[in-house]
Amino acid sequence: MWDYPRPPAVVPTTEHVVVVLGTTVVADTRRALRVLETSHPPTYYLPLDDLADGALVPVEGAATFCEFKGRATYFDVVGTEELGRPLVAKQAAWTYPSPAPGYADLAGHVALYPGRMTRCTVDGELVQAQQGDFYGGWGTSRVVGPFKGGTGTWGW
Repeated sequence: MWDYPRPPAVVPTTEHVVVVLGTTVVADTRRALRVLETSHPPTYYLPLDDLADGALVPVEGAATFCEFKGRATYFDVVGTEELGRPLVAKQAAWTYPSPAPGYADLAGHVALYPGRMTRCTVDGELVQAQQGDFYGGWGTSRVVGPFKGGTGTWGW
């Protein structure tokens, strides 16, 4: 991943991506996009059409700005606990409704923080969340660090 580009690249993948919150399969797709950026494990963007109905609840006023991709808006992610009660991961997903030029493919896709989900897998492999609250990278055995996000890495 140190050979990933800056600015980031958007690359389609047919890997099997599954996201679970509690007992709910929030997403199951083979149509994800990977955003590849220097010093980060990939971030997976999943087609909104491949998310479970009701899994995303927009968060009013929550937004950030990426110098490359533009303005992101956020969602709470909703699943179900084993006893049937709702389980909510606050501001655990984001999208670029009107991405900056060069990132139009991200429209209609959502990224999720894997560390806020119960389980995320890529081709059956359990994902390790990128360290730090700010980053949404998905670590697998196919990517090698060190990664930005851990203590002392902010200024890389």
